[in-house]
Amino acid sequence: MILKIRNKSSELMMLESLNNRMKLSEKDKTHFYNLKKGFEGELLFDSYLEKLQGDCLVINDLLLKVNQTTFQIDSLMITSDCIHVFEVKNFEGDYYYDAENDKLFPKSRAVEIVNPLAQLMRTETLLRQLLQNLGQGLPIQSAIIFVNPQFMLYHAPMDKPFIFPTQIYRLIEKLNSKQSRITNKHKMIAEKLLSLHMPQSPFTQIPTYEYEHLKKGISCAECCSFLTTVEGRSCVCVGCGHKESVTSAVLRSVGEFRMLFPEKKIITTRIVEWCGVVGSRKRVQRILETNLTTEGKKRGKVYK
Repeated sequence: MILKIRNKSSELMMLESLNNRMKLSEKDKTHFYNLKKGFEGELLFDSYLEKLQGDCLVINDLLLKVNQTTFQIDSLMITSDCIHVFEVKNFEGDYYYDAENDKLFPKSRAVEIVNPLAQLMRTETLLRQLLQNLGQGLPIQSAIIFVNPQFMLYHAPMDKPFIFPTQIYRLIEKLNSKQSRITNKHKMIAEKLLSLHMPQSPFTQIPTYEYEHLKKGISCAECCSFLTTVEGRSCVCVGCGHKESVTSAVLRSVGEFRMLFPEKKIITTRIVEWCGVVGSRKRVQRILETNLTTEGKKRGKVYK
């Protein structure tokens, strides 16, 4: 049973929007692509976990704190006899393992990447401390899941908790063959972890931006381009052909505006400018009045 599904973080959603509406620095762009690629890899692993048939509890994307230290768990699974912790990596290409220093390097260049083994051990240690604080003693089994089928690790040691792309199905089969029975005790552990989840990370990296410098318009929900035109009741992307109702497109853009500028009031004039392509003030106002709650009189109306 999946108790917590995976959603895009607010950091990733904001960076997606900003990447589309302004020129990010190379550092911010790299950070955005890494977050995006990591999220795609986690979704891929989620598709494997959906094939689980045994009695277990799955919690995705947990952000926890113990002893003033924050840590994140990509996927956590509770079975009757242990807690499984999965660190998901979407590395692509050829890598090699440096046994002497216990590190991974891309084969094409001698640049050390963040050590996933160190990440996993840190997560396991902190989770164990948290469970002890909660008076729970279930053992922990951890593994690093390499999900990308284009990943290759040369000189991979056999004594490390690595699960490679070709081994994931066998991992699921092994978990399915396991005799497991979830009790109220396990449910209580899961509920406690969920209650301790931090919805916002304290380590977000969002570049500075201003409304005046962002590109205006409705981006395509499929390809993210601004090549959208209004044809009757639909917004049509000239680039990929995707169609979306004008109402849906405007409300989606309002959500994007609210995310980027939570301090700004949502008023008709501002949303007309933000959406750009719709053009008709009356049409935008009608959409806002029909789908959002209002405050104030006619000329000073604010939408919530």
